[in-house]
Amino acid sequence: MKIAILSRNAKLYSTTRLVEAAESRGHDVRVLDVLRCYMNITSHNPSIHYRGEDLTDFDAVIPRIGASVTFYGTAVLRQFEMMNVMPLNESVAISRSRDKLRSTQLLARKGIGLPVTGFANNPDDIADLINQVGGAPLVIKLLEGTQGIGVVLAETYNAAESVIQAFMGLKANIMVQEFIKEAGGSDIRCFVVGDKVVAAMKRQGAEGEFRSNLHRGGSASIVRLTPEERSTAVRAAKIMGLNVCGVDMLRSNHGPVIMEVNSSPGLRGIEAASEKNIADLIIQFIEKRFETLETAKDKAHSKTRTRGKG
Repeated sequence: MKIAILSRNAKLYSTTRLVEAAESRGHDVRVLDVLRCYMNITSHNPSIHYRGEDLTDFDAVIPRIGASVTFYGTAVLRQFEMMNVMPLNESVAISRSRDKLRSTQLLARKGIGLPVTGFANNPDDIADLINQVGGAPLVIKLLEGTQGIGVVLAETYNAAESVIQAFMGLKANIMVQEFIKEAGGSDIRCFVVGDKVVAAMKRQGAEGEFRSNLHRGGSASIVRLTPEERSTAVRAAKIMGLNVCGVDMLRSNHGPVIMEVNSSPGLRGIEAASEKNIADLIIQFIEKRFETLETAKDKAHSKTRTRGKG
């Protein structure tokens, strides 16, 4: 297979691991800076160009699109889809999961466990908004934040009111969530490939830090999931429409609650904690999915030819 990887930096750990895994399985791999791809959008012969070159003949594309370039990155991915290149994750699923508010609403609609979440636009509604999520302490999140950036723990009512007012004054979109104290500053990252959790790790925040992101000094260790946690992670991935993702959850007194479904989860922490070759599992999934789609196409063509003869 000829595989494209959309990544801003070919030297990132996750990107290099995917390249190694694909090449070890005999595939031709190329890393493309998504911001250097440009498109000719037409009905009959859509194309993608890269540094003056016309990109053709790719069988599959692996999007490693950062949150800061979601809009342009998903546009490029849609163009690949128009050219019948198979995506690991579809553009619509990535856009869906990147919108924190939309993804929370979709998960809630399907009965997935979530922290109580509030959203408002007018400063006059702040007091009621705080009460709806159980009061302080509570967590305030920027909808565009990532890797723990733009996430604030307000420990008192006055602090919560002040932070929410400040964000609203800046016209920033935020949502407010109950603080799951019993999680103890830790969360669980479930790595989903296809219809199963292939690895999981517990991420513990640094001392005095309620955010457990590894980018913020957190540590990772292997964890044993309960059947409920495993099924919740798989269901969340399916609701988002993602074939490969990281599902982040907290252990609350009333069961697992989903914090985020990440469409471009990093491989370094999960591979180190689980001692599994996650990159190879992803490439194996791509192979099987591509084979299934090609078989379906052959059957469809065969039926068309049979009808034509009749």
